[in-house]
Amino acid sequence: MSANPAKTLLSPDNHSLLMIDHQYLQMLTIRSHDASEIINHAVALVEAAEIFNVPMLTTTAFKERQNLVAPLAEATKAVKPIDRTTLNSWEDPRIVEWVEKTGRKKLVIAGQWTEVCVAMPVLSALDSGYEVYVVTDACGGASSEAHDMAVKRMVQAGAHPITTWVYVSELQRDWARAETAGQVTKLFAERGGAFGQGLLWEWDLLNLKKVRDKSAEEQPRHSFIQSSGRPVP
Repeated sequence: MSANPAKTLLSPDNHSLLMIDHQYLQMLTIRSHDASEIINHAVALVEAAEIFNVPMLTTTAFKERQNLVAPLAEATKAVKPIDRTTLNSWEDPRIVEWVEKTGRKKLVIAGQWTEVCVAMPVLSALDSGYEVYVVTDACGGASSEAHDMAVKRMVQAGAHPITTWVYVSELQRDWARAETAGQVTKLFAERGGAFGQGLLWEWDLLNLKKVRDKSAEEQPRHSFIQSSGRPVP
């Protein structure tokens, strides 16, 4: 039997990342999660996309009246958001065109509100033949019930629910991949809370600290992917 990974696993070269409406108005109305946790997870997602050179797009609604939350805006300053009027991002041709141009059939989505501006494009992308992954802890709804029911609806339609650190772990997958191991360990340490600190302890326990530090020093952080899907120089 060959040792091949499952086809449903994410890898840096098989998906794109779509971040939807992590903006102040929506964040102020979130009741399903602690807003600070959503922000932290959203930033961790885009930082992971940067490390692994994953095509990534942010989208906003009525940006002239409300910006992306500051930590996410700072983390994605090399990416120009697509501003829309539609509740369903998949009804904006610019966004569908961007996804198509990546040439990737797996699509990872996070945003708010879960029950509206996340659920609609997830269901629409599924109908269009994409394999869609929803990062549930980087999404938020108007209530816990609204968020939970939206996740159930998306899963019933065929979406894969994942969480932020599952996403990062699938992209790294093997600590022998030294070109990204140091940056990923740093990301876990900075944004992973107790889990991230536990990972640092495990590295030290296994005497891998020198490998981690060396790879972090040698590998510069990649530039973000703009809407063209190509690295920024």
